[in-house]
Amino acid sequence: MDSLDFLHPGFLDILDIVLVAVLLFYVYKLVRGTVAINIFLGIAIIYLIWKLTQALQMELLSDILGNFLGGGVIALIIVFQQEIRKFLLMLGSTNFASKKGILKNLKFLKSDLATSNEVNTIIEFCDEMAKEKTGALIVLGRNNSLDFVKITGDHQKIEINKPILKSIFYKNSPLHDGAITIEDNLITATRVILPIENSAEIPSHFGLRHRAALGISTRTDALSLVVSEETGQISYVNNGTFILFEDIDDLIEIVKEDLAY
Repeated sequence: MDSLDFLHPGFLDILDIVLVAVLLFYVYKLVRGTVAINIFLGIAIIYLIWKLTQALQMELLSDILGNFLGGGVIALIIVFQQEIRKFLLMLGSTNFASKKGILKNLKFLKSDLATSNEVNTIIEFCDEMAKEKTGALIVLGRNNSLDFVKITGDHQKIEINKPILKSIFYKNSPLHDGAITIEDNLITATRVILPIENSAEIPSHFGLRHRAALGISTRTDALSLVVSEETGQISYVNNGTFILFEDIDDLIEIVKEDLAY
C-alpha cells in the first residue's frame, strides 16, 4: 500500500477524523482547567509525532515512540483514573431522553440556561446571600442526568426568580439544608444530598458545602455555586476545580460560557 494514501482520504477516513475530533473534544472538556490538561497535550503531541514518523517510514524513531505509547497505557490509566471515571459516568448518565435529545447532548444547540437571564438571576442572588452570609449550594445541570441525587431530595418544578431562591435558602426554611438542582431554567429539586469529595488535597477550611460541590462536579458535568455561611464568599466549581473570577460580572460570563459547552 502506498504510504502516501493518506493524502487522498475517502468518506470513511473523513468520518474517522470527525469521530476522533468529537472524542478529543469531550476528553478536553473533562481535563480542561486541571493539571491533567498538560499531560493530555503532551501525549497528544507524542502521538502526532509517532504517526508522522510512521508516514515518513522513520522506522527506528517510530518503533521507540510506539513502544513508549503502548507500554504507557497502564500508567495513563492510573494518572487519568479520575477523568476516566468521570468520562464513563458521563456516558452512562447522559440523559438522551431530554426534550432536545441527541442534539442537546452533542451541543449542537446551546444550553437554554446559558442564553437566558436565569444565570444573571442566580448569581445576583448568590451575591445578595454572600452579603448576608447566608449559605447556599446550587447545582446547574448540563448534559448528565442528576436523577441519582435528585431522589435524595424533594422533586420540584419551579421557575427561577430571586424571591423563590430566597425563600428556599432562608435560614429558618425547611428547604434550607442541602442543595438545589436547576435544569432547563427550572428548579427541579430541593434539599438534595450530594456526594462528598473526601480528597486529602482539599483545604481543611472548606466545609461540607464545598466538598459536596466538588463531589457532584467530579461525578457529572454539572456546575456548582457555593455561598459560604462563615465567610460570605462565593465559590464556583467546574470539573472538580475551584474556578477563579474577578467580580460578579466576570462570574456571570464564565458560567454562561461553561453552560454553553
